[in-house]
Amino acid sequence: MSINLRPVVRRAVVSGLAVLGASLAMGAGEAVASTTGGFSASAKEAAKAANLSRTGVMALQRALGITADGVYGPQTKRAVKRFQRNKGLVVDGIAGPQTLKALGLSATALESRGGLPRRLAAILDKIAACESGGDPRAISPDGRYRGKYQFSRATWRGLGGEGDPAKAPEWLQDRLAAKLYRQSGTSPWPNCA
Repeated sequence: MSINLRPVVRRAVVSGLAVLGASLAMGAGEAVASTTGGFSASAKEAAKAANLSRTGVMALQRALGITADGVYGPQTKRAVKRFQRNKGLVVDGIAGPQTLKALGLSATALESRGGLPRRLAAILDKIAACESGGDPRAISPDGRYRGKYQFSRATWRGLGGEGDPAKAPEWLQDRLAAKLYRQSGTSPWPNCA
């Protein structure tokens, strides 16, 4: 399959070098979507192009002010398009680097989960979804368990955390949950293992 880049390049030149640079940084699928205007990605294609983990999608959804279910479906795509339109960005429904930057989110943090291997990130996504619905600010009804992975304060301190787990940045909660998982597997989360 060959792609005629002439319209892509012509449009990028007309729109300025910033569009071309951003398009190249986004990858071929998003570059074509962003510069041709005629490409309409489905929600599944948008999620793939955005390359976000489930947790990354949830962070995106929270930033957009919609229900954070971790699924880059039609609702998320519509919210992304609405945000892009309001900010004067290319309206394609894909949360690429420009859109994430405008939302104040780090593409690298959302994609790689702080350098966690994908398999471990997937396991942690499932644990977080079960424990707190993936909400880094969650607190159990009795107040004993806190944060995305429902750490007790003692466990949190034992892993090197300080203060309240529910007030810690999400990346730190992910990192300490990965540390706990490497030490003990899923046993610290018996109801979600």
